[in-house]
Amino acid sequence: MYDVIVVGARCAGAASALLLARAGRRVLLLDRARFPSDTLSTLYIHQPGLARLDRWGLLGEVLATGAPLLTRLSLNFPGARLTGPAPALGAINGGCAPRRYALDRLLVEAAVRTGAEFRPRTTVVDLHWEDGKVTGVRHGTQRGSTTLARAHLVVGADGRNSTVARLADAPVVRQDPRGTRAYYSYWSGIPDHGLQMYTGQGMGAGCIPTQDGLTLVSVQVSRALPADDDRQRTYREMARRSSAELDRRLAEGKQEDRLYCCSDLPNFFRQPHGPGWALVGDAAHNKDPTPGRGITDAFIQAEMLAERLDIPLDDTQQVDAALAKYAQQLREEFTPAYESALVTARLDPAAYIRHLIDNQHDPAFTERFFRAFAGLN
Repeated sequence: MYDVIVVGARCAGAASALLLARAGRRVLLLDRARFPSDTLSTLYIHQPGLARLDRWGLLGEVLATGAPLLTRLSLNFPGARLTGPAPALGAINGGCAPRRYALDRLLVEAAVRTGAEFRPRTTVVDLHWEDGKVTGVRHGTQRGSTTLARAHLVVGADGRNSTVARLADAPVVRQDPRGTRAYYSYWSGIPDHGLQMYTGQGMGAGCIPTQDGLTLVSVQVSRALPADDDRQRTYREMARRSSAELDRRLAEGKQEDRLYCCSDLPNFFRQPHGPGWALVGDAAHNKDPTPGRGITDAFIQAEMLAERLDIPLDDTQQVDAALAKYAQQLREEFTPAYESALVTARLDPAAYIRHLIDNQHDPAFTERFFRAFAGLN
């Protein structure tokens, strides 16, 4: 019998397991993937996310992966460029973009050091119900059979296509149309000038330095533009149209990995709790990745959930009340950023470009813009 079973061991799940285990809970952490392994991601962690890693005692380990601290920003629009130092949050004066195989591994290892039990390559096949309440999960074993693990609470941290959400029949309480398609790969020979973002009409791009001297070069394309079956051609053409400067850099660099593509980028809030279950991270709330807030939001939500669960988990009434407050807090705190991401994902700078052109040389304006980008306002 566990206190909590966490399904999904990426950023939201491993962080939740870590914090719950530190609070003295007996935690079982499950994931269908092997670890370490990569996953689709923009990689970028904004200052609030790094501040939490620092608070959890893990920031040094993250920086030791070789991912540089990105202390300069450059946000580029047609006719306007905002550039300067990244805003500080306490001692955190930049963002960071570690590869996910490194970040997720160290989060899982931290959770295990704290006392959580981890089972990789484990697929949840069903939820276990008793008297209308989830009381565990049934999952596969490496021998090909299934087994039952029981808990007071099951947390689904298993992404936008969450198995826990599907099995719990978690309703979607808000949904908006998909905005973009994403393409990215890793490049060498791209100078590290910090985080650089480019927004054009219907397309955008980002250069995000990561470890091993590589740079993640991502391209977002509006779904209003017709899709091309040749994805590599789309990637390079849209990068060129986003920025002549970026096109020159790619011509001088070398693509070191295959092209990763994702068109399944939904925008939604699910009801994040029910009897005996809760959702965290992309399972609870997903938005377009153009602002690069996924990892940071996962850390914030994991901390929110763990703080709400500082109660006796065998007291159903207290747990239900705590999860209702978690759901309310999640909607209130994340709706503004969600709505902002919907606007950003339109990739239509025409509506605000005059304002940017007029204010691009004002340091105070740039500081406010950068703080909003980092989620510090």
